[in-house]
Amino acid sequence: MILILSFLMTDARVMAQSRGIFMPYSSVGFGLGTSNYYGDMAPYRRPIASTFTMMRWSVAGNYTRHFTPRLAARASFTYARIAGDDYVMNRGSKHQSNIFFARNLHFRNDLKEFSVQGIFKLTPDNRSYDRRPQFGAYLFAGIALTAHNPKALDSLDNGTWVKLQPLGTEGQGNAGYKDKYSLITFAIPVGVGVRYKINSRFDISAELGFRKTFTDYLDDVAGAYADPALFADSPVAAHFANRTQDRVAVRKGADRTEGLQKFVQANYVGTAPDADPYAVMLQNGFGNPGTDRGNSPSLKDNYLIGQIQIHYIIPAQIKCPPLR
Repeated sequence: MILILSFLMTDARVMAQSRGIFMPYSSVGFGLGTSNYYGDMAPYRRPIASTFTMMRWSVAGNYTRHFTPRLAARASFTYARIAGDDYVMNRGSKHQSNIFFARNLHFRNDLKEFSVQGIFKLTPDNRSYDRRPQFGAYLFAGIALTAHNPKALDSLDNGTWVKLQPLGTEGQGNAGYKDKYSLITFAIPVGVGVRYKINSRFDISAELGFRKTFTDYLDDVAGAYADPALFADSPVAAHFANRTQDRVAVRKGADRTEGLQKFVQANYVGTAPDADPYAVMLQNGFGNPGTDRGNSPSLKDNYLIGQIQIHYIIPAQIKCPPLR
């Protein structure tokens, strides 16, 4: 009986292939890779530095259904960490004179992304999963929902990572200011991938996917410095709202004084070479309420995911032809 059933299944597959009928199939995958953030602390005008200076990690799992030789759809969950640091990005002597070195902000954010994506195979499948091409390339695009929660390191509390959104670091939640930003955002993933067939059941792929988001607060930075009077009852919030007077870049534990001396010499004409740069910044209103804290509120924060993935092909069920 087993031999007969095996013969019938094989015969059904041969018949389907001889008629040129594609047999849909499914796959599950797991990926490991990198993540990159672009925003107020990683500007697009410096693409190489923004992509590689503070690269972090990502992991993902997905389910894909292959409907036709060229079209598939997948549901995916990605967990990724992104990070940014004004000091790290601008500590080189070439960049210490810009306002971002003096701003002295940093963050990290663990993203939890659920997405649904459509896949277009540039290299189409053959009629069954076990006869797919050895190499393939594909494009993908879709929609995602991303949960996030930016944090920063508190030098006053033994290196604790503090959630920034509840603090309202730009005055959010107070009269005359915006509401606190949402910790959930939509995103549009688009990208490209290449695939290699290991054997009939396993593929390995490499893909790069850019996420366009609809928030400017993945890094907790977007607008202007708030009135410090708002934080009279919250010294923690006051500390995270304006870190321009911090002598140490917290994440690296590095003294900023020498770099700030270059900053004030370049930006405030007539400053004495031996002047205290922190005092000069205060005298010139750097970080005053209403001055820019973020780069451009109209330019949203985005992120990039690059991964190597392993895929297991779930064999398609073969329907036996009716016996006559």
